[in-house]
Amino acid sequence: MTLKPAERIGEHYQNPVPTSVGGPSMMLKVFKLYLQNKDERTPKQPLGPFRTDVRLYRQPPSSGLRVTWFGHSSSLLEIDGVRILIDPVWDPRASFVTWAGPKRFFPPTVALEELPRIDAVVFSHDHYDHLGARTVKQLAGMKSMQTTSWITALGVGNRLRRWGVKPELIAELNWTESVSVGPVKMTSLPARHFSGRGLFDRNKTLWTSYLITGPQHRVYYGADSGEWPGFEEIGREYGPFDLTMLEIGAYNPLWADIHMGPDGAARTFQALGGKGLLMPIHWALFDLALHAWRQPIERIFAIDGLRVFSPQPGIPTEVLPETELRSEWWR
Repeated sequence: MTLKPAERIGEHYQNPVPTSVGGPSMMLKVFKLYLQNKDERTPKQPLGPFRTDVRLYRQPPSSGLRVTWFGHSSSLLEIDGVRILIDPVWDPRASFVTWAGPKRFFPPTVALEELPRIDAVVFSHDHYDHLGARTVKQLAGMKSMQTTSWITALGVGNRLRRWGVKPELIAELNWTESVSVGPVKMTSLPARHFSGRGLFDRNKTLWTSYLITGPQHRVYYGADSGEWPGFEEIGREYGPFDLTMLEIGAYNPLWADIHMGPDGAARTFQALGGKGLLMPIHWALFDLALHAWRQPIERIFAIDGLRVFSPQPGIPTEVLPETELRSEWWR
């Protein structure tokens, strides 16, 4: 049984299976590859403009399930009457400073204050490309968010509190723990990754994936993870899923333990049961690896036997059973 609460050694949370995260020696290898790299890691031409038509939120999805993908791993999930904002990053850079670091490929498709009422904000871990400090501060100060639930992994609540989120609104989950938002249940499940925002806090907070279960629909949000045998158990225990959101970008064989890439996403989708639709996430917004920015989506589209759901950024899109969507906005 691999689906169990996370364990710590001292202050540091442990992965569900032995995992290599990398250290100074890997950084030297990556730097050498970086100098030799000729791929188009950032778009040569401006992307977009992309704009979310917020009027569409006035009507609930007829199917009961709708997703607005904002790029990378940020999405608004509307499931059985509940709106969940997942890993929102409206910050201009995925970085600890505002003047350097990976810069957005395109601006946010909608201002935070224009979003519809949000029932819950969910964070998978504290990396800069999943947890934006400026985004949290702005959301926490909005009148429409004063009763919104904030759900995250163990230890990340301290950051949210420092950035203005009311403590009584925060739920921190260990793996296998759950919390309900109206009729929708959020369950934290293991992922194979790591955490930290600086040189000295690695793995002092937890990282997680989520099962999102409504009365009519079931979604699995894989967040950041390398491949591991527990995906088969997640599929058996909690599947099948209408929508499976898995990362495809920011990968490299050097860090395969913590990022699965497109081929790994295809294998993971099958390990989870291969039912419903695969939604590729974790691409098209930040330069976080060595591959060309289009390469992950080109590869996932080329793999046979996958039912892919890949909408254009910023477009609220209904998820219909077994109905693929392969938007080619990126071409």
